[in-house]
Amino acid sequence: MLKLEPIGFVRNDVEESTDFSEVVSTIEIRNDLVEGLYRLEESKEIDVIFWFDRSIPAKMKLHPKGNPDNPLVGVFASRSPNRPNPIGVTKVKLLEVRGSILVVKGLDALNGTPVLDIKPADHRRPHRQTVK
Repeated sequence: MLKLEPIGFVRNDVEESTDFSEVVSTIEIRNDLVEGLYRLEESKEIDVIFWFDRSIPAKMKLHPKGNPDNPLVGVFASRSPNRPNPIGVTKVKLLEVRGSILVVKGLDALNGTPVLDIKPADHRRPHRQTVK
C-alpha cells in the first residue's frame, strides 16, 4: 500500500495559476521533521515535490496551458497539474531557512499546497569537509 504524508505546506498569496517566476513563498515544515533541514541552507536551489491537491481528472492528451493554439501533446509530455498522480516537482531558489520555515522563490504551487519532499537540486554537490 502506498501512503504519503505531507512534510509541510506552501504559504503564499496565490490562489490561482499565474507566472510564478517572481513569487516568493514559504514552506512550513512539520515540527517533527525540522531536524531533517540540517545544512539545507548550503544549497542555493532545491527541488520541491508537492501534491496538486486541486487538480482535476487528467486527460491523456491536452493543449499546454489550456491554449488550443498550442499543439496537442500527451499529459506526460506536459507540465500540466492535471495528471494520473498529481505530483509536481519544481526547482526553486532557496532564499532562507528560518527554523521550520523555508523561504523560496519560483515555486509554482498555490497557497496551502501539501509538500511531499524536498531535495538539494544538485545532488552531486559536495559536502564541506572538516579540516583537522
